[in-house]
Amino acid sequence: MPELLIEFFSEEIPARMQARAADDLKRLVTDRLTASGLTFTKAEAHSTPRRLALVVDGLPERTADVKEEKKGPRVGSPEQAVQGFLKSAGLTSLDQCEQRDTGKGVFYFAVAEKKGRDTAEVLAEIIPAVMAELPWPKSMRWSSGDVRWVRPLHSIVAVFGGRTLAGSFNLGERQGSLAFGNTTRGHRFLSPEPFAVESFADYKQKLRAAHVVLDREERKAKVKADAEALAASQGLTLSPDDGLLEEVAGLVEWPVMLMGSIDEAFMDVPAEVLITSMRTHQKYFAVLDKAGKMAPRFIVAANMVTADGGKAVVAGNERVLRARLSDAKFFWDQDRRTKLEERVPKLANITFHAKLGTVSEKVNRVQVLAAEIARAIGADADAATRAAFLAKADLVTEVVGEFPEVQGIMGRYYALGEGESAAVAEAIAEHYKPLGPTDSCPTAPVSVAVALADKLDTLVGFFAIDEKPTGSKDPYALRRAALGIIRLVLENGLRLNLAQVFQAAHGLYRVGGFAAADAVAGDLLAFFADRLKVVLRDQGVRHDLVDAVFSLGGEDDLVRLLARVKALQEFVGSEDGANLLTAYKRASNIVRIEEKKDGKAYDQPVDATLLTLTEEKDLYGALTDAAQTAKPLLDKEDFTGTMGVLARLRGPVDAFFDKVTVNAEQADLRANRLRLLSQIRATLNAVADFSRIEG
Repeated sequence: MPELLIEFFSEEIPARMQARAADDLKRLVTDRLTASGLTFTKAEAHSTPRRLALVVDGLPERTADVKEEKKGPRVGSPEQAVQGFLKSAGLTSLDQCEQRDTGKGVFYFAVAEKKGRDTAEVLAEIIPAVMAELPWPKSMRWSSGDVRWVRPLHSIVAVFGGRTLAGSFNLGERQGSLAFGNTTRGHRFLSPEPFAVESFADYKQKLRAAHVVLDREERKAKVKADAEALAASQGLTLSPDDGLLEEVAGLVEWPVMLMGSIDEAFMDVPAEVLITSMRTHQKYFAVLDKAGKMAPRFIVAANMVTADGGKAVVAGNERVLRARLSDAKFFWDQDRRTKLEERVPKLANITFHAKLGTVSEKVNRVQVLAAEIARAIGADADAATRAAFLAKADLVTEVVGEFPEVQGIMGRYYALGEGESAAVAEAIAEHYKPLGPTDSCPTAPVSVAVALADKLDTLVGFFAIDEKPTGSKDPYALRRAALGIIRLVLENGLRLNLAQVFQAAHGLYRVGGFAAADAVAGDLLAFFADRLKVVLRDQGVRHDLVDAVFSLGGEDDLVRLLARVKALQEFVGSEDGANLLTAYKRASNIVRIEEKKDGKAYDQPVDATLLTLTEEKDLYGALTDAAQTAKPLLDKEDFTGTMGVLARLRGPVDAFFDKVTVNAEQADLRANRLRLLSQIRATLNAVADFSRIEG
């Protein structure tokens, strides 16, 4: 079956836009193909700095014939209804309609047969429509054209079944249309001559011959492999940087990896500053020596093969880098002339948030909170206070002003140089962590205390002024802050009562117009429950089990909560647990229905003297024993043992439902049995709200 090949050839597309644009192109085209009734076997999108390409395989030559039916009014309906139907169906007379008995009467039906169309004709309409719809983050007009595209568009390849599609894309009245063709170009400098293509295989092969690696993943693999080999040839290793690798793959069509040198004069500048400068401004890869330290070398991806083996390219890049690093070294030298503590007053000039005060005020709050948390987790409160005092000071340094990515990291270097303790310096560096799911989580007690205090202060403040995340919007990264707190608590096994900490953080704000502390704490606990579901879902824990534990209320110790949730998951995953859950739901449903019917609750104690059958006596005894046995286990946080106690209820509960009629004719007997069912619910709900558990 025929194959469709599309290529949009333009000036250089920004690297960050290429992969998304290729995905959008594939989605838009395939959606329109499906909507047009065209099936296909495979669709594959590609991107390079100068082109977006799509191949769709297994398309038919024509769309299928379609028979469309439209149901109209009942035969004998008013003339106005009949005429409205005829008009909507594009008919002029009822003679063109069929009459059918639907079992609910005889109705008019308009039947239209649409003949299939040549696929080439449909594609000629789809391609320009998709081009107009492609959602570029930023676009531009050029020359005298009216149409916007990411960069000036040069040509459009549109080949179907080996033949060029008849069609074009209108660039506007002043520039006219850009006709579809079968001609493209290779590398801008190495193979600039045009060439014709007739299929995707032909296209890909000729591009490679013209110094273009079409497949993005192949380019990434080549950049990485060649850079690693180049580093290894000097006894070095490539510093891992997936983000930079992704970007570089969008900057070159024919990667040629070259190595340059860094002047030794710059090597006393912190490696993080050197690497940030190289990757941010020049897109260079750093390399490491055998000790894992940054080596005075860099690797650059050139998009060019030169006669001198890249010597001139390397020399030019070394000159540019020398200028960049001269600035970094100057900032580094200047910053060390002023101590961090002398910079703290300048934080009063930086607004944290209009309603929450300055960064200086935040620092004051975080100091107090960090000390309280430090005492609660057994950390050095004085060190936590000192670290919190200095943590934000590097924000007003020259290096961080130039390279915001190294905030915190630079604070550590300055602190160590000024004689601060290692614990304080590390806490300064780590107080922003963890920044995401792949970022390392602090484990040093002082670092943990300051990191928690900083995030808690932020969350409480923004919740207090009702600046909560909504939908996909989270401008203050509050979800990330909550996930960071969850990781800090769980990975370090911290026994913190979050509600108390929220209240303490709330009390440190001295700004009016805040929501009440209790309300903020309640909202934050619900927010943390949602975030915890995300964390535990990645660990294979069901979200409904988190709900079941949180619904008990009063549970704000994440370590204890997690232990309870995991024990609950193991319990409901067992045969006894699953059957007991079913029995719980049966008992709850019966009680709920009868309470609604009778207009009263059946949560009173069971009257043991009214128990007549062995099965109800056994169940009552088992429930009483379970409640008494489970309580000390719960108090000791032995949740696995507690679940084991509950598992023993399965037999008595099953026997009760098999042998006992709940809705007995005697009113007092019926009421007592409903209370017994209510006791099943109460006993299990002491561990978790089983009504929240699915299944």
